[in-house]
Amino acid sequence: LNGTNFLTWKEQIGIVLGVMDLDHALRIDTPAAITAKSTTKQRAAHEKWEHSNCISLMIMKSSISVVIRGAIPDSNDAKTYLASMEEQFNGSSKAHASTLIMKMLTTRYDGTSGVRQHIMMMNEIASKVK
Repeated sequence: LNGTNFLTWKEQIGIVLGVMDLDHALRIDTPAAITAKSTTKQRAAHEKWEHSNCISLMIMKSSISVVIRGAIPDSNDAKTYLASMEEQFNGSSKAHASTLIMKMLTTRYDGTSGVRQHIMMMNEIASKVK
């Protein structure tokens, strides 16, 4: 994650965690704390969630540039951490989209490069806006 590719990063993190069967912490809410009365099944579910949460956080944090990592509030819950990241990048993605739309509206064919090249550039900008 470098600041301009949040949606792609989020999709790739989801795929990686899903393939590794570590997306449990993102799909399930934090389970109740273990007590002396907890059943073996509850203990196993809590342990699975705890493992998934820990590894998910490590993978997410290691794939973010240090500059961006400092701007995101730290959390011990992978689901909460991902939600705060999404909130952080929601505003910046809207600003980025506005910039791309303005570029698309103001860009004109310069007459020196090929028409095909100009069309491809405009298509690329349109796909980024989507």
